[in-house]
Parts: sequence; structure tokens; C-alpha cells
Amino acid sequence: MKTNAARLLDSMEIPYELRDYEVDPDDLAAESVARKIGLPPEQVFKTLVARGDRTGVLLAVVPGDMELDLKALARLSGDRKAEVVSLKEVQPLTGYVRGGVTALAGRKDYPVFVDETVELFDVISVSAGTRGTQILLAPADYLRATRGTVGAIAKEKEGS
Repeated sequence: MKTNAARLLDSMEIPYELRDYEVDPDDLAAESVARKIGLPPEQVFKTLVARGDRTGVLLAVVPGDMELDLKALARLSGDRKAEVVSLKEVQPLTGYVRGGVTALAGRKDYPVFVDETVELFDVISVSAGTRGTQILLAPADYLRATRGTVGAIAKEKEGS
């Protein structure tokens, strides 16, 4: 199934691969998705919706095995502070449901901030804009399509 994210990549002539997986609504964790599509969790990037006190809504893209460093995101985005939006705000803001949020072809063109580890890989995986489908593509192409800013915004998960 072609998603808006895939259509955007097609329009930009960016090569990608769609990879489907079985969705477990009780386990939408990036680590589980990574296992299902056969990639290490650090290569599967999750998109989180945040709000900065100056910039407003922004998207943060971090490796599946890490968590967002809100202080680092605030510094990179030019905000004094940033916080993750509530789950009930995610779909109205992005047009996507939890587990299907992507920085590609969203409802609005929010600023995108991507963790610097994205540059370590030849191919990364991001949500295709729906649960059950991932897009695999080159990091440089992803950054071009999202006009993403790269920086250190991820940290080890608490208790890891």
C-alpha cells in the first residue's frame, strides 16, 4: 500500500523499500518493530512529537533503542525547553496514529530534528505513516525529504 510518505519519496525520485510487519497493538515499541523487520534497533528510527517554548511543534527522530534528550532537543531547536506532546495531541497535530508517526508528508510541515547517529548507517528504517509498514532508505535521502537538522538529541534509555 502506498502511503503519503511513499508518494512524497516517489515525487522526489528517492529510492526506498517498503517493509511490512505484523502489528501488535499492545507492543508498538521500536525494538519490536526492528525485530520484525530484521534490523538492529539502532537502525530503526522513531519519530516523536514535541513542543518547544519558542518554536512550537517539532518532530524529533531518534534511534529505536534510545530515548529523546529533551534538553538537547531544546538547545538544537533554539528553545529554552521542549516537552513531548500528550498522546491525544499526536494525531490531530500530525495526521498519524501512535506507532505510525513519520516526518514524511505529515499534516503540517513541522521542523524535523534527527539524531546524529542517523549518519552511521547506509540504510535506516522509519515509519511509512501507518502501523505495519516501515520505509527503508538512505539517511541522506531521508534528511533531504524531511529537511531535517542533525544533532545529538538521543540518550541511553533510563535503566539500560
